[in-house]
Amino acid sequence: MRIAQLANFVGSTSGGMRTALEHLGRGYVDACVERLLVIPGPVDAVTETELGDVVQVRAPRVGGGYRLIVEPWRVTEVLERWRPTSVEWSDKLTLLPVAWWARRNDVRSVLLSHERMGDMFAMRTGLDTTSKVSIGLLNRLLVRSFDTVVVTSRYAESEFRTVADAAGCPVERVPLGVDLRTFRPAVGRADDDAALRLVHAGRLSREKSPHLAVSTAVELHRRGVPVRLDVYGDGPHRDELEDLATGAPVRFHGYVDGRAALRDRLAAADLALSVCPGETFGLAVLEALACGTPVVTADRGGARELVTDACGTWAVPEPAALADAVQRFAARPQARLRRAARERAEGFGWDRTVDRMLAVHAGDRVGALSA
Repeated sequence: MRIAQLANFVGSTSGGMRTALEHLGRGYVDACVERLLVIPGPVDAVTETELGDVVQVRAPRVGGGYRLIVEPWRVTEVLERWRPTSVEWSDKLTLLPVAWWARRNDVRSVLLSHERMGDMFAMRTGLDTTSKVSIGLLNRLLVRSFDTVVVTSRYAESEFRTVADAAGCPVERVPLGVDLRTFRPAVGRADDDAALRLVHAGRLSREKSPHLAVSTAVELHRRGVPVRLDVYGDGPHRDELEDLATGAPVRFHGYVDGRAALRDRLAAADLALSVCPGETFGLAVLEALACGTPVVTADRGGARELVTDACGTWAVPEPAALADAVQRFAARPQARLRRAARERAEGFGWDRTVDRMLAVHAGDRVGALSA
């Protein structure tokens, strides 16, 4: 099997999908699959790595630290030379002609859908989407262009199920994984701080809902709850968030360099706030749970499917409701919650994700999976 992965979103802040690409790619190579990674960059280049060749295609900057391949024929030229048996990517717009090339050349095409277009549009603009018809038409085009659509949660699946069934396109639910060796509970964790220690880790951009996490901490502070929120990550809305947190015990630490460093910070918290209602999965949720840190999340979205009553709680995505959820959490036995958090994460190793993705690339149906 020869799998080409296309990553048309490369930038300094594309952490979640970058992590997924890395672990999937390593898993493919460990399974003796030939793997090619195609990414945008400032110049055309080819690099040999232990995880297969990396082909960089010249592409312009599009803001936010990202580059975007806007000439899909450059990608098809690479694929024609490399001759994959299957191609996997998450780009739903600019690289769609590559799916048509794959169909003409009897190459399997797999769409790994990592966001719901309607929800992402609404959260990025602050407006309820007025383009549902256009997004619906796009989804109908996608399921007629790809051999298989892979989603990571029931929430993500619901966007495609009806149109995919009508088109006869398989939709496979394959939850992502977490690095259980790196993300693990702290040894000798200190518990002498009287304040409830909250943590939020992620990109500080509107579609990730960091404003909701900060507003929750502000509401708790207004109520007189001894609390501290540590925010790890950076992004275009940091200044807004710092203004929002004025006077509240919220600390902005910026980007954390390295997973081990992030692990130590997650493991030191009493509770992680991962409250975005539009997440189709929630790698940040799994990383916190793997560190033994329970999670408060929104009552809808893919992240909600990862959190059980044994390892966290949830509420409607509003500051007052989430603050209520945090206060209910603080009254529960903490040691039991932390053990349950780690146990929950242990059900999401990357090996299971890789096995199911390899089956998809081989043209097999992987069937239902309880998450």
